[in-house]
Parts: sequence; C-alpha cells; structure tokens
Amino acid sequence: MIRSLLWWLLFVSLAAGQTTLVITTPMTPPAWALLERELLRANSEACERFAAKYLDERGYLLHTPRWGTLDGPDDAIETFYNWTLLHALGGSDAVLHLFKKAYEGHLKQYMELRTTKTELARNGAYYKEFITQSDWFHTGEGMRGFMFLGLSDPADERFRARMRRFAGLYMNEDPEAPNYDPQHRIIRSLWTGSKGPMLRKATTYDWVGDPVPGRFHLLHSPAGRREMLDLPAFYSRMLAHCDEYLDSVGDHPLNLAATNLALNAYMLTHDKKYRDWVLEYVNAWKERIAANGGNIPTNIGLDGKIGGEYGGKWYKGTYGWNFTIFDGEIEQTAHRNTFDSGAWPGFGNAHLLTGDPAYIATLRRQLDNLYAQQKTVDGKVMIPHMYGDPRGHRYSGQESWYQWTTNLFPNRLTEIYLWSGDRKDLERVPKTDWIAFLEGQQADYPEKALRAELAAIRATVEAMRRDPTTPDTRLADWLMGFNPARTDALVKLTLGGYLTGNIWTLHSRVRYFDPARRRSGLPDAVAALVEKLSAESVTLSLVNIDVVQPRTVLVQAGAYGEHQFAGATLSGRAVALDAPYVAMRLEPGCGARLELRMKRYANQPTLARPWERGWMVVR
Repeated sequence: MIRSLLWWLLFVSLAAGQTTLVITTPMTPPAWALLERELLRANSEACERFAAKYLDERGYLLHTPRWGTLDGPDDAIETFYNWTLLHALGGSDAVLHLFKKAYEGHLKQYMELRTTKTELARNGAYYKEFITQSDWFHTGEGMRGFMFLGLSDPADERFRARMRRFAGLYMNEDPEAPNYDPQHRIIRSLWTGSKGPMLRKATTYDWVGDPVPGRFHLLHSPAGRREMLDLPAFYSRMLAHCDEYLDSVGDHPLNLAATNLALNAYMLTHDKKYRDWVLEYVNAWKERIAANGGNIPTNIGLDGKIGGEYGGKWYKGTYGWNFTIFDGEIEQTAHRNTFDSGAWPGFGNAHLLTGDPAYIATLRRQLDNLYAQQKTVDGKVMIPHMYGDPRGHRYSGQESWYQWTTNLFPNRLTEIYLWSGDRKDLERVPKTDWIAFLEGQQADYPEKALRAELAAIRATVEAMRRDPTTPDTRLADWLMGFNPARTDALVKLTLGGYLTGNIWTLHSRVRYFDPARRRSGLPDAVAALVEKLSAESVTLSLVNIDVVQPRTVLVQAGAYGEHQFAGATLSGRAVALDAPYVAMRLEPGCGARLELRMKRYANQPTLARPWERGWMVVR
C-alpha cells in the first residue's frame, strides 16, 4: 500500500539543500538504455585489448618514436585522447589505469628521444614533463586525455602538481619559460613550451624532425596511402610539407588553448591567480578582435599590436587567414586557417568562468562576418574561409575574402547555441541528428547513434586483429586509427554535451557520479538520456536496468558544477531544489523521466567531486 502511494517518488532529506529522490516506478529498459550499457562495456573491453597489443609492460607505445608534428609525440599520446573521458562517463576502472600507464610511459619514452637536425628534441621531446616547444594545435591535440584526467581522478597528486606547473609555464612562474608578456598580454610565439617561446623563424626540421631508417606505413603521404614507404627516401617530401610553416614570432589565436591549463589548475585549487590569468589573456584577445571589426587576427606582434609582425596585416601568419600554401608532400595547394581552433576553447573557458555572454558574442560576430560574405553557387550556400593576399596561388593576389566552401561551420554554430541557450543562435544550426532529436524530431536517433558506435568498435577491433604492422614499421600516427574508444554519442546522449575540434573543454548540462564506488560516471546498470535542452532546463530520463539491486546516481548540474538546480518536475509534480547536485535512488528495474530546472553559470566551476564538497548520500 505504501509503495503504491509513493509510486512516483520519495524524498529523503539529508541536510539543508540536499535531497535524494527515490524512484520506484517500474520501467522496462528501453533499447537505448541497453545499448548505452553495452557501449560502455564494449568500449572498456576494446581499450583493454588495444593496450594488450600496443603497450609494453613499461607503458611504452610499441612503435618507432620520432620528433615532429606529422607523426611525433603529440600523435603518440593522442592515441589515448578520450580514454579519461570514457572513464568519466562510466567506463571501467581498467581504462583509467591503462591511460595512466600509457601517459607515464609516454613521458619516459619521449624523454629518451634524441634529434640532431633540430634543437627542440636534442635532449628529449619533453622537459619538466612538458613539450619543449610546439604549436598549440598539436600540443592541444596531444593533451586532451591529460586535460580530462581531472574529470576522473582530480585527487591524483601527480596530475595536480603537473597541472599547476604546466599552467605556470604560461604565467611566467618558470624563469626558463618566459612564454607570456604581461605588459602586452600576449603569448610571445606560435611555438611555446617548457623551453620558452621561439623568437626566430622555425625550420622545416623543427616541424618534421630527423629521418629514421626503415620502411613504414605512412599516413602523411599522398592520398593517405597505406603501403610501406622508405622513410629516408620520402623524407624530402615530408620537409616540403612544412616549407611555408616557418613564421613563428608573435601571438596567434591557437594560443588561447593554453587557457585550458590555467582553467584546470583553477578548478583543482580555486587559486584566484589562475582565473585572473585566463580572463586577462582572453580579454586582451576580445579587445583586439573588437578593434579589428570582429575578425579574429591571426598575428599579434611582440609590441602587442594587431598584425605587428606583418606591417599591420591582421590576416598573416602561419595557420592564419592568409595561410594558403603549396604542400610539397601531397603536391597540392592547401588552405590551412585555424582561426577557430584555439579561439572557441579559449573564449568558451572564459564564459565557463564568468557566464558573461560577451564572450559568446565575440565568436558569434566572427561568424556573422563570414555569413555576411555568403553567396549561392549552383543552389548551394557558401561562405569564405580565407582572407588576404593568397600569394599568387591561383588567385589575383589582392586582399579579399576567398576560398568559399559549403562548410558553414555547423560545429562552431552548435557550440554557440549550446553555450548561449538563445533560440536565435539555433536558427543557423542544421536541424539534423542530435540537434533534431533535442528538438523533438528523429526519435530513433539515440538508438542509431549508439548502434553506429558499437559497429565502429567492432570494426576497429577487427582492424587491430588484421593490422599488418610491427613496432619497427609503424610511426605514432598509425596507431591513432586503432584507438577503439567511442565517446561522442555518450557525451551527447548522457550529458547533453558537445565536443568538436581538436582541443577540448567539456561543456555539458549534467554529469554523473557513483557514490557507492566513489568515482565519476554512471553507476553500473544505470543508463541516462538527455531528451531536451532549453536555456533554463534539461529533460532527463534515468533507468536502472538491474532488476535485483537498487542504484544511486548523483546528477551534477554542469560538467564542472557550474550550474545550479533550481527545481524539478516529475510526473507533473514539483520538487524544490537549490543545489548543484541531486541524488537519484533507482529501485531495481525502475526509472523516471524528469525536468530539471537550472540557473546556468551560477557557480564557479570545480573538479571536486560531490563527497569532497561535503555532499552526503543515503545509500
């Protein structure tokens, strides 16, 4: 009788502002829930198989190490780029253990590397456990797994010490690495690291490293050919890839990715200096972008002026708006403008810290400028991706917008919409797949997305079995294609999060913790589905597929507790909430769909887990 009266919910008050919702409504596990749990299981097992095949007992990756951005240290550790994220979603503890093993092994393996053609790795690729010098496109790629270690294990002392030390490299706390100029509020070079900024032109050897003897399956080769090639014979083509990558001095928007270090250090320590530095540096860029008509300049001179290394030409520089080159490796003209790769993460970090919509407005205005140039060709809308004097490569040589494509930056538009919550920002976002599902369309999207991820794991594991390479015939980039972890659908469907590009901070509406095991991620047998997002709420379904054991899951408002729950609605009944967490006790075989109202960006982000913040849970 009592159970029937409380079929929808029980409240267990724990302390001021703390409530556990006890769900007693039986629910036959939906297909998406079963697929989600299977995806977490398959992901974890596949990662273990990868490690058994490609890691030795020291954690060294079984390949031929080289310095360089084509197939060097950033690619070696990027192979594990989403393993810590997988664990934070609910992957096995083995995944976290194996990532740590691989990371420690990677540092040792590449600190043993030596080069003769570049000083950058003459005594190892790492110094003080950080890359000696590189650009943040590649540094950011390689650090994704490390950056997300705080989601899984923020108490890891080595991680905490490293994050503080690494952040200090960009705050002039290390006299050997004066990367930052506080007077002009710039990072002084495209190339930075533990050895400081590169204040000269780079060389092709800096980018490519030394040749190594042997025949390899080279992915960086014409048309991505996978047949074995003699590396010394192909080496001149690899150098030619970087013939025009030599300008290095001055700040570049890629460097905004360095704010990820200080952001994480702040979320670990709450030391105000890290937050202050992120905002100081991003605000400097914000001011310069506004002064440049809303266009993100791709060079700031050592004097702090827009285009300062190029006579005021804001669009110049390696990886700039004008970076149309002839790639001698593939023997083709290439357009490689990375104005957004660091800017979106950097401005997103500032927004995460402040909730100030002005940071989003800066990014929106940049896309507005591109859309203002749009034209329709053969019925297709196109916008330009480049600007400037393209050095005579098939163009007139006059300063103008060029390289119109049908890539309308849907990923960046999606980020803007999810951060702002403004329905006007949704107007330019394609209403397909996940976004369509959130908008009440494509109800079958979760199942399709989860099945596709499972199929991808199966295909990758099969490819691992058939991999023809041996450690002496593969370079670092080869193994990136064999990483079996698939996290994209899980981030979208369980967290209401979205990750794009090569440099990440996790922006999501919710995140989960298992209080019984004192770890991040969904508890065993619990599945979650974010069904709808608005500026003030998230609609979420939770189900316990275990018909024998109850499960308790802590739901956090935001990836880093940056939001605050302001109430809930379950089966038409209102629940009072005012906390960054809500605990849900799911009885065996039970589930519920609820709307959680929230005040977004009401709290300072933190990596501390609920029990480390005094949260108590009745189990």
